[in-house]
Amino acid sequence: MKALLGFGLLLIGLVTAVQAADYAREQRWADEIAPGIVVGDATWLQLPGGRRFLAIHTEAKNAKGAVIVVHGSGIHPDWGLNGVLRTRLADEGYTTLSIQMPVLAADAKHEPYVETFPEAAERIAAALGFLQGKGHRKIALVSHSMGARMSNHYLAKNPRAPLFAWAALGISSGVFEPLGALQFPVLDLYGEKDFPQVIANADKRAEVIRRVKGSAQVMVAGTDHFFNGKEEEMVKNVRAFLDQALRRAP
Repeated sequence: MKALLGFGLLLIGLVTAVQAADYAREQRWADEIAPGIVVGDATWLQLPGGRRFLAIHTEAKNAKGAVIVVHGSGIHPDWGLNGVLRTRLADEGYTTLSIQMPVLAADAKHEPYVETFPEAAERIAAALGFLQGKGHRKIALVSHSMGARMSNHYLAKNPRAPLFAWAALGISSGVFEPLGALQFPVLDLYGEKDFPQVIANADKRAEVIRRVKGSAQVMVAGTDHFFNGKEEEMVKNVRAFLDQALRRAP
């Protein structure tokens, strides 16, 4: 009996250790930013289980393609460089859909976010379906930090996703999951003063994407993980990569 009780307490402890997505915090983000969106429109996408999440849809005139923008941990789809990417890429001819990813409590560490990866993959798939429903056939993924890890998880399980490119900016783990079956090129973009793990594993990432035709690795000099002060150079590199990948896309 004592052994069974001990096992039950262990299970309870394991369940407690898994941090659930903080949907209340996510809703607060939505309530705060949706009314103030100047460029683009607040859009609600739905997951298979019925839960809705915020996305910001920005149409480009005579769009040459579309881009799903995926943010990092604990923030929202219009925060900082994500707002820059979604608006500037729209200026460059790409319709953008910047999506809210699962968030944890404000004091959560990075590794517990791994528990949210299955739902993150569902959100990327929902965004892809939304853009396809709008008639877009050339769609790319642009993701930053933890968002790049979430995107990597999705692509590792869906290497034949109907995308024409993936731009990974400062992937927070510093490494890529296997991408051998990927059918489109990858951009590994990071800052000279990025997180230590991002810098230390640059050669390993280069080796992974070397096997994916059309891929490239670019370090932006004089900036950090968030491309502070180099936002225009960040956009320029992403846009040039997308343009080149688009020309090669079937």
